[in-house]
Amino acid sequence: MPLSHNATLTRYLIEQRRRFPQASGDLNALLLDVSLACKAIARIVALGSLGEGGAQAPSTGTVNVQGEVQKPLDVLSNEIFLRMNEWNGYLAGMASEEMDEPFQIPSQYQRGKYLLVFDPLDGSSNIDVNVSVGSIFSILRAPQDVIDSGRDVTAADFLQPGASQIAAGYALYGPATMFVLTVGDGVAGFTLNPNLGEFLLTHENIRVPTDTQEFAINSSNSRFWEPPVKRYVDECLAGKTGARGKDFNMRWIASMVAEAHRILMRGGVFLYPRDTKDPNKPGRLRLLYEANPIGMLIEQAGGRASTGRQPMLGVQPSSLHQRIGLVFGSKTEVELIERYHHEPENREAPEPLFAERSLFRN
Repeated sequence: MPLSHNATLTRYLIEQRRRFPQASGDLNALLLDVSLACKAIARIVALGSLGEGGAQAPSTGTVNVQGEVQKPLDVLSNEIFLRMNEWNGYLAGMASEEMDEPFQIPSQYQRGKYLLVFDPLDGSSNIDVNVSVGSIFSILRAPQDVIDSGRDVTAADFLQPGASQIAAGYALYGPATMFVLTVGDGVAGFTLNPNLGEFLLTHENIRVPTDTQEFAINSSNSRFWEPPVKRYVDECLAGKTGARGKDFNMRWIASMVAEAHRILMRGGVFLYPRDTKDPNKPGRLRLLYEANPIGMLIEQAGGRASTGRQPMLGVQPSSLHQRIGLVFGSKTEVELIERYHHEPENREAPEPLFAERSLFRN
């Protein structure tokens, strides 16, 4: 039976659990703790420069494993995720974009059967200009030997393909705070009611439109794009007079959560593909912390997520902080981009009808 509008996140999770009578309820409780961490971060972000670690606070001076200078809010958000989830007994370990190695559950707390992977504050470089940012998370089942033995987790325990995710979601800290979630049965969106302190169901069954006339890409990298990407973007820019026969709008927010949310709400395609800018980095986005959870959400909403060459959720991770190219959004557009990647790169352009000709050939 469909849930009523404005049902709480707790009620939604209870209804989802009823699909699995044998379920313990641990996943529900874990997701509620994750949502509590997101509420705490939302409050801090909303205060801006007035709050602890505000937008105008100086950087920490430290560099995370990604090679990025950490902002105070990065560090604070990471700490909130850890403290909110270390004690509950549902986790065997955690991994964060902000930490070199997995986080071990302290010995005084019970260990559980799940792994939590998260980017505590995605798009934090936008904080000082008051652009929407967010938190992204993914939940995996811990390997059986970790559950049985209670041993410390290693990086290898987290190296599971995106198809193994049990749940994924994000919190968007914008004009309203939203919590968007999948537990493998579609995608639901919840809006934080600040008067109640509760996430209420406002978007019950989010679906990505199959077709679109909107794309998002960082055009400043165009000189580094591979031919299939350049071909796709050129065709979009050609508009009605080009091969696609329709006009496209281009968007670029530089906040993964905001980009994903726009596409979930109204369709579109997002490209941050592999390019030749840095041969040591086969992509810009993090597989475990960004591409996999966003990929699961998009596909559960009827869209498609890909590297351009293969489905994103089928990629076998090789390292905890692996980077990868990502294309996601409306299904027909992503499938077209994939087709361009699989076609021979040296496609011969058709000979023009009135080409310059000569009797004398080399």
